[in-house]
Amino acid sequence: MTFQEFKEIILEKFPETTARELEQFEMMDAIYRDWNSKINVISRKDMDELYRHHVLHSLGIAAFLKTNMPDVYDRLRGEGPYSVAEPLKILDLGTGGGFPGVPLAIMFPHASFTLCDSIGKKTIVAGEASKALGLQNVKVVNARAESLPETFDYIVSRAVTSLDNFIPWVKGKYSEGILYLKGGDLAEEISAAMSRHKIRKGSVHQWAISSWTDDPFFETKYVIHIEK
Repeated sequence: MTFQEFKEIILEKFPETTARELEQFEMMDAIYRDWNSKINVISRKDMDELYRHHVLHSLGIAAFLKTNMPDVYDRLRGEGPYSVAEPLKILDLGTGGGFPGVPLAIMFPHASFTLCDSIGKKTIVAGEASKALGLQNVKVVNARAESLPETFDYIVSRAVTSLDNFIPWVKGKYSEGILYLKGGDLAEEISAAMSRHKIRKGSVHQWAISSWTDDPFFETKYVIHIEK
């Protein structure tokens, strides 16, 4: 997927995207190619699909929020009455080189993002990319989730482990919910996590990204929303 193809999708699905935000999305290709040549966090082969496999996939969370939780979406963008609201705090756990956190930080300028990963070289890339993009709403930390002293409104992540493993890492770390990008047949995984961690019935929602885009890449990819 070229940037131009990505841009057409964004302008169709998120027409409120500003010229500055589009410019930042366009800058991502050169920035990540440069940093990936120094510290390999994205497979060389996958770099040519940066916009489909990484940026658009990350924005699946934005699509979920716009579709299902429009008030939260508007607040994250700082639109309307939310322009004076306190910014929501988002933790991207296991961010790697900055996904989904960096694309979401571009899309949601009125939110405060903490990008966290336990692998130092990955946080270098996430941090330097954020700086190069001029993202003032991003902080990058090299740490494990359990060691973070603060709590967040939402936690986002992209398939760093099974839900069964992930939930204990973030226990007590969020006040509103988890937005988790995951692929495949998830019924058994969700059921096991709910049973083991005593998650209340009706608080876990599975949303197909394919309901938002007909790109075959997203056919088996989902946003898992776990309410507090």
